[in-house]
Amino acid sequence: MMQIDAHQHFWNYDPVREAWIDHSMQVIRRDFLPEDLVPLLQAHDVAGCVAVQASQSEAETEFLLGLAGANGFIKGVVGWLDLLDPALPERLGHYSKNPYLKGIRHVAQAEADDFLMRKDVQKGISQLTRFGLTYDILIFQQQLPAAIDLVRNLPDQPFILDHLAKPAISECLDPVWKANLHQLAQYPNVYCKLSGLVTETRNFQWEPAEFTPFLEEALAAFGPDRLLYGSDWPVCLVSGPYGEPLNLVKTFIATLSGSE
Repeated sequence: MMQIDAHQHFWNYDPVREAWIDHSMQVIRRDFLPEDLVPLLQAHDVAGCVAVQASQSEAETEFLLGLAGANGFIKGVVGWLDLLDPALPERLGHYSKNPYLKGIRHVAQAEADDFLMRKDVQKGISQLTRFGLTYDILIFQQQLPAAIDLVRNLPDQPFILDHLAKPAISECLDPVWKANLHQLAQYPNVYCKLSGLVTETRNFQWEPAEFTPFLEEALAAFGPDRLLYGSDWPVCLVSGPYGEPLNLVKTFIATLSGSE
């Protein structure tokens, strides 16, 4: 079975641009580039990856597309463009000529909880459809109602939910998160990444069993055909080695049938 890491990042570390990397995450306060990831992919039999934006600029999109063009194991890029830019259709037309661009992401978790419900934001995201690009939904769990509104209003646009909307793994499973996740999954244009969960734990410390109820809900909501795996490397390193989140998911799916 081919393994693809559907969510990871690269950067030349800049303490101003990457100000979100606080003292508790100081282990990732350095450059992370393709040559750092290659041996990890090889060691864990991962055939390739999808590079996802970490900063919000067209320069970031250019940077990732350049890396993809120079490194065959980078299978695609989820970049960033200004969704409110009146010239967005032209920018999409320009970047979509690059076969490595697969989608766009905005760090909506840093916006107001109703950000994805805004008509101007939804209009911008709707422009992705005709270019065949996905939109990655990066939110906190309290923003799920806005995401539900978004995907309901844009049924022809494919969406990917990042990190299960960041539930608090170290707490008891929140029934509101569960209900909203299942409601979001009712829309067939939405997919979900099993990614970024090891950093949603208390002090980045965890036991494998803590993840089981959350993974079970993701599987029940989306089914195996709409789930992807992503390491969230190098962010995952604040919690442990690259292979740990991969092994968590592999152990979980080991109980599924071959067809699943």
